[in-house]
Amino acid sequence: MLRLTLLSLVLVFVLPSAHGQDRLPTMPRYDRYSKMQGELSAAVRRGTASVTWIEGGQALVYDKSGKSTRVNAGTGAESPYTGSPPPRPRAVASPNSSRRRPARGRQFDRVFSPDGKVMAQYKERNLWIGGPDAKNQVAITRSGSNANRTKFGSATWVYGEELGQIEAMGFSPDGSKLWYYGFDESKVPDYFLAMDVTKIQNTLDVEPYVKAGAPNPVVDVFIYDTKTKKSTPVKVRSGPFSDGVGHYVYGIEWAPDGSELWFHRTNRTQNVMEWCGADPKTGQSRVIVRESWPASWVDNTPTRQLLDQHPDIAKAPRFKGKMIWLTERNGFRNYGLVDLKSGAVQPITNHPFEVAGIEKVDLVGNKLWYMARDGENPYKLQLHRIGLDGQGDVRLTDPALSHSVDVSPDGNAFVATSEDIDSAPTTKLFDADGKAIATLAESDLTKFKELKLQPVERIEFVAADGKTPLYGTLMKPSDFDPGKKYPLLVTVYAGPESGTDRERFGVPQAMTELGFLVAAFDGRGTDGRGKSFKDSVYKKLGVVEIDDQAAGVKALRTRPYVDGNRVGIFGTSYGGYASAMAILRYPDVFQAAAASSSVTDWRNYDSIYTERYMDTPQRNPKGYDEGSAMMYAQNLKGRLLLYYGTADDNVHPANTYQLVKALQSAGKSFDLQVGPDRGHTGVNGARMLEFFVDALKPD
Repeated sequence: MLRLTLLSLVLVFVLPSAHGQDRLPTMPRYDRYSKMQGELSAAVRRGTASVTWIEGGQALVYDKSGKSTRVNAGTGAESPYTGSPPPRPRAVASPNSSRRRPARGRQFDRVFSPDGKVMAQYKERNLWIGGPDAKNQVAITRSGSNANRTKFGSATWVYGEELGQIEAMGFSPDGSKLWYYGFDESKVPDYFLAMDVTKIQNTLDVEPYVKAGAPNPVVDVFIYDTKTKKSTPVKVRSGPFSDGVGHYVYGIEWAPDGSELWFHRTNRTQNVMEWCGADPKTGQSRVIVRESWPASWVDNTPTRQLLDQHPDIAKAPRFKGKMIWLTERNGFRNYGLVDLKSGAVQPITNHPFEVAGIEKVDLVGNKLWYMARDGENPYKLQLHRIGLDGQGDVRLTDPALSHSVDVSPDGNAFVATSEDIDSAPTTKLFDADGKAIATLAESDLTKFKELKLQPVERIEFVAADGKTPLYGTLMKPSDFDPGKKYPLLVTVYAGPESGTDRERFGVPQAMTELGFLVAAFDGRGTDGRGKSFKDSVYKKLGVVEIDDQAAGVKALRTRPYVDGNRVGIFGTSYGGYASAMAILRYPDVFQAAAASSSVTDWRNYDSIYTERYMDTPQRNPKGYDEGSAMMYAQNLKGRLLLYYGTADDNVHPANTYQLVKALQSAGKSFDLQVGPDRGHTGVNGARMLEFFVDALKPD
């Protein structure tokens, strides 16, 4: 299931498509809304600058008012740049780069050797190898079949959707060996989905789709030797498939020198993850790093950076065989230094807040530059510098703002674009210790002021537990009058490990011009605030995060201009689920909801995503019952708009059908929109706005 930021939700799921609804233009204030739609994209000229470091970091080049300008990194002095344009780094060409990206949940059906002379291809549920033109192919495997429900060289759908596994095979760096998947789906029930429903004759999509608590496919990995023509099974688990780690095996890749095949493996509960290496000759595996969090779940794919690949590794041999690894062992994301042979982890950072990205590693100088969430709120990112031995940590940026940075090659300067929700971005050059040297770009708010736009407001409130501080945003129409009462719309996703990435300066959405206030809330379970904050939702999806959406509304409706009797909520995917649950569980807080492509009961969704946060229905029946929208259908008081795509192979239409049935049985009135032959999508944006104007009647 997609993990989206609040900003992307507003942009993706609200803007009307080209095929708008014919009633919206007849509604009050549509002229303001339509005009602002065309103006907002140019309302702010953002003060950003793309820089290229030259002379080893002693200077930079950037475009200033259409002219190429050189800036001395030490003094900030500017001069025209008359040299050739600095060369841009180019990715190394690969014979695999021309492959068309597979559909959602799928894997590439072919892979080429590094020299492009050999191609391995998945077809007829087996793996074949031959020339790059698919000629002279020989079957590596022969036991894959529809009858046995086995396949080799491909993966099961949920691996692509939830584990990001788009490769199902891959050649070693020297092309002498090929790893490939084997899946036994014989115990996985099929899901049948009607396709081409708008045609005279429809078709049927049949997918071994693992629902929560159902049998998972058995996964295996093999290594084929192109010289001996033999395949060796990789020992991806030490015991039965149903027990321990090795239930899921993913993130497979060759070590850069081809000496090992690396992979991640977890248990079904996903609270233990091991990053392993396998001997290509014997298939024997060893655990390199093990992460465990018994209380809930672990990060499936922690960030890592191999130091052997650093250009200065020859000058710093003490870092050979080491990597930087992201770990949550202290309850927050921090960096550690891992020995690839012993697996020993030496902490680099040990903060009670989260790190957010590696910016630069200096092996010779023993330094790491990284971003962290220790600004005035968790969404204001800061640049830090620390020794790789964990000593001498220093924050280099202003905690009152959020920053995106570019550190010079020599580490003696950096460029930062700084902003927050109240301050438009400014880009400056700083010295190594964070002292400002020169301003490179400033935002122009002339158009913003001409349009009389209201700045987006940062709001703070208390979670439904009565103690946890939470954050959100509020947008207002350009003619906002605090003496009037406005209906409120809440845009929501709310899924675990989603939420705001970093704070940015933005403009209100055009929908506010229809007379709405628009809010978004980062409730418990979202990212960036530590493991216990995320763990609040464990085994309780549809409860805790929905409680916090209601808490956000309750906080806002204490303001005199917020009409607490006219509140709507909308979202797609998890946001659709959250919208439906909000109006059903809190019928006195939300008076309208638009729920698109919604899960309505977690028993309907895939095993990997669902069990990660809910465990299985067999072990957590109470959690599944309390997270089912159908349990609350009789509570509906307000207006509910449901939408689904008939071809949604991710969140199946049965989710909506089940809720429709429950609402009908409860004698409830609701609106239903269908996307014929559409997949995992949202309702037409104009239709949704019509719905909310009708339901909430902005002045």
